[in-house]
Amino acid sequence: MGGFSAEHLNKFKKLYPEKFAEPEKAFKEIHRGDRIFIGTGCGEPVYLVEKLIEFVQKFPKAFFDAEVLHIWTLGVAPYTDQKFKRNFRHNAFFIGSNTRDAVNKGLADYTPIFLSQVPYLFRNRIIPIDVALIQLSMPDEHGYMSYGISVDVVKSAAESADLVIAQVNKHMPRVHGDSFIHIEDVDYIIHHDEKLLTYESSPSDEVCKRIGKYVSKLVENGSTIQVGYGSLPDAILKSLEEKKDLGVHTELMSDGIVDLMEKGVITNEKKSIHRGKTVAS
Repeated sequence: MGGFSAEHLNKFKKLYPEKFAEPEKAFKEIHRGDRIFIGTGCGEPVYLVEKLIEFVQKFPKAFFDAEVLHIWTLGVAPYTDQKFKRNFRHNAFFIGSNTRDAVNKGLADYTPIFLSQVPYLFRNRIIPIDVALIQLSMPDEHGYMSYGISVDVVKSAAESADLVIAQVNKHMPRVHGDSFIHIEDVDYIIHHDEKLLTYESSPSDEVCKRIGKYVSKLVENGSTIQVGYGSLPDAILKSLEEKKDLGVHTELMSDGIVDLMEKGVITNEKKSIHRGKTVAS
């Protein structure tokens, strides 16, 4: 798939040469006080984040007081470093292990919010996005690129942002569903292939396993479930192996859900909407 998509990428370089640029040129479009959205979790455009920091180090007066909005920071988060406090202020909608210290020290902010509300806030400009740094799959022959493993709020952020800077990566899979953006709707494209981030869950301890068994008693056959990530949700999923015809409508597609699908526990046959389909973002 990589070579096939690279051929398409070269075609669009000829059609839209102004969109294909070095990161430094794209970052010169960022202004003082801009709100910068960074793609979520394992879909974080790590290369773009690293290049953004290099840009600020090279041009320390390029912009100040930029707000970095990152829902779930799994990879690098150098913008929380105190030496960049004049350039960036991190606002977390979810506190991860590598941003918790900055929030606790008052170097970053935390905004409690329901994830389901975020697209509405973006689209209605209640929380306007000036710049979106996202990661996409390689384009198809029609110029469509997939948000891949991280659609969640990235789609609404990109659609409402004034400036979209995208890292296209052959390792980002194309995912079916409402998960595509056309090359015409992206301002700058930076091609850089790198392995995607992965989330490693810690093994469930005996307490989590006992909680998982208690929770499983509350889940009826045919129920539709939504599951988070971590050792406790993993233990709960493990305890659902004797259930029948469960459905899934969730944010995170975890390994535990995949296991239940492979074992025939999750069939989605009893769902009242999107019957027969597992839905995740």
